[in-house]
Amino acid sequence: MRNQTEFTIIGGGVAGLTAAIALQNLGREYQLFEQADELKGIGAGFGLAANAMHALDLLGLRDEVEQYGYYLDSFAILDQKGNVLADPNTKDISAKYKQRNFAIHRADLHLYLLSKINQEHLFLGKRALTLGQDQDGVTIHFQDGTQQRSKYLIIADGVKSPLRQFLVPSATPRYAGYSCWRATIDNSQIKLKKGTETWGKSGRFGMTPLINDRIYWYACINGPQQNPTFKHYTIADLSRIFRDYHYPIPALLDNTRNEDLIWSDIIDLKPLDHLAYGRVLIIGDAGHACTPNMGQGACQAIEDVAVLVDELQQPKAVMDAFTAFERRRKSRVKYITDTSKFIGEVAQWENPALISLRNLIMKVTPDRINQRALDRLFKQDFMTLNKS
Repeated sequence: MRNQTEFTIIGGGVAGLTAAIALQNLGREYQLFEQADELKGIGAGFGLAANAMHALDLLGLRDEVEQYGYYLDSFAILDQKGNVLADPNTKDISAKYKQRNFAIHRADLHLYLLSKINQEHLFLGKRALTLGQDQDGVTIHFQDGTQQRSKYLIIADGVKSPLRQFLVPSATPRYAGYSCWRATIDNSQIKLKKGTETWGKSGRFGMTPLINDRIYWYACINGPQQNPTFKHYTIADLSRIFRDYHYPIPALLDNTRNEDLIWSDIIDLKPLDHLAYGRVLIIGDAGHACTPNMGQGACQAIEDVAVLVDELQQPKAVMDAFTAFERRRKSRVKYITDTSKFIGEVAQWENPALISLRNLIMKVTPDRINQRALDRLFKQDFMTLNKS
């Protein structure tokens, strides 16, 4: 069977679209397949931290993406009464790394990325299930019975990726122990200016402003996976649970309609042994989905593409570039996944004694310790192009 293109990308999310833009800019042939019948941009908000903005800068996308982001000059962790537990100096971080931290609506970023690719290379309604590779290329088998053949395959179809599951049958998503509700609402009455996350006995509640006078908020509550009770929760239920939390949490819920709610269990992946499999590379959530506790899910997908571009620009075979990518990314994404999982577990504690101890430790932790952790997050080798 003849190869139809050099690269096939499976998945039209942040990882897949960013990879398509990068390959397009490198002058490499690609075709992108997405299982949805329409890419319209759904979801709520997330963070694009300084490390992601640096990666976007390397990809030539930062200046335009910044137009869709709300600059966060602070993001404090609060207790249930609104007292500050931790408040990293993000202004100093921005100055040190010459990049700023933003909050952005997923749909805004998604539609922007979609606008940058050649639509002739995009194929919708194509769910990839299995694959096979030989010395000349990779064959992808779709649910509709069709096949796609290319020299190389980039898997970027998310945490529930059928192709990753086919390659690594043991790599099933794992439940974090809590569910999350999200919504995007109007900010004209509340006038929220800063992003915060509140850790309390009933769960966590985060909020951040977005451009166009909007607020993105989320609420995380412990419970069994696919809880049928959670499935039917309304704003009234969330208002009851968070009624004793500080302002403006009750007001945010009062200004949210039931139809605005997005609910899902929080899941991630146990770090994989490999990201490169011959002619196949796994990127983004398909390869290293993490819980959202560090705000690094989309950031790590963008980092992936920056590192991949760097490797493809070296005088080496593509499969060698894939292997080098894995070597550079494995420990990084494992650190993010493991640390984010740990933060989520601590943040979701319900025991009053443990909560008091946790809050005390956070309050007395010196700023230099928090700064050291942020340095590890933002100062990474993906920033160094032409690394041998």
